[in-house]
Amino acid sequence: MPKSGQARVPTREQQSHLFQVIQDHRHPEKNAAIMQVSFKLGLRAQEIALLPVKEVAKLNSMGTELKLLEVMSLPAAYTKGADAMKRSKSHYQRKTISFNIDSFNKVVRQIEALAKSGADVSPEDFYPTVKQHKGRSRDLPMVDQGLRDSLARYLNLRLAKGEKIKPSSPLFITQ
Repeated sequence: MPKSGQARVPTREQQSHLFQVIQDHRHPEKNAAIMQVSFKLGLRAQEIALLPVKEVAKLNSMGTELKLLEVMSLPAAYTKGADAMKRSKSHYQRKTISFNIDSFNKVVRQIEALAKSGADVSPEDFYPTVKQHKGRSRDLPMVDQGLRDSLARYLNLRLAKGEKIKPSSPLFITQ
């Protein structure tokens, strides 16, 4: 049975407790930033994992200083259903074909002409094209001060450790 409805969201008290627990464990800056992105921007785990630095911050030419963006544009390729990590390849199989009457008559005349000339006729040659879904990016305003502070703290910590950050670098580094 498919899932439906909206995902459950922790209460403010539960979120506050979670952030207190995060401070007592490894990588508190990174984990706090991940949770802020999840709670304040509503991103899924896969979307967060795929984020590059350029989506949240602009680096100076030497890559030593950064400025957080006001709005994050989440590319459609990172979102649910886009299969950005290419883990599952869905294969679309056409079950029905819809034609309007004029298009159907045109196809029938083309088939008749090809058959009279002795050419091989394959039904697949006359199927209408499948409309591909064209995703759009989502603009997410990064106005929450807690979100901005945690992202700035995490990215500045990475810079302070001497890491060479490029715009295409992953936002969150894992083991």
